[in-house]
Amino acid sequence: MPTSNSTQIRAHYARIREEVGPDVTIVVATKYVDVDGMRALAEAGVEVVGENRAQDLEDKHGRFGERFRWHFIGHLQSRKGKIVSRYCELVHSLDSLSAAKRLSIPVLVEVNLAGEESKSGVPRNDLGPFLAEVGELGVEVRGLMTMPPLSDNPERSRPYFQELRELAAEHGLTELSMGTSQDYRVAVEEGATLVRVGSVLFS
Repeated sequence: MPTSNSTQIRAHYARIREEVGPDVTIVVATKYVDVDGMRALAEAGVEVVGENRAQDLEDKHGRFGERFRWHFIGHLQSRKGKIVSRYCELVHSLDSLSAAKRLSIPVLVEVNLAGEESKSGVPRNDLGPFLAEVGELGVEVRGLMTMPPLSDNPERSRPYFQELRELAAEHGLTELSMGTSQDYRVAVEEGATLVRVGSVLFS
């Protein structure tokens, strides 16, 4: 990811904040952000970051733990659940009971709406039973997350965002993590309460 200074990042971050409004949480994806980039994010006033890998989470939290609120947005391996619980306030990507058993923080359940084999997530038809089983484990489910098929046209993501919103309402859930740098504006129009952006801050 290209390196930008904190002034540039602050300007991009402020623009996105204005676009999405005060009620949407901006989660800055830091998968490809190095130490200097993390420092620039802190100096720019970024509040919430999302990590994809437990090892990177440990390393970065060790350096910047108090500078941010931490979310986990990558595929969660069950054996990493305790590490993630130690450092994060929310998981966006729960899709297995084995991982849920090791978590002690609130979660969003990832739903694979497009049926892509390359994507993680619970199939739509399995969502109801999965939510019931997670509830029996005592894990707090706050909402849903999805990743539409990659496209240069943000409008192609809209049907998936609409479907996720309807599913959340059907199950009485209020939080919706959807939208990335390419399509966060459409996601907000369809009810996103959290957006996950990365490259748009550094460009």
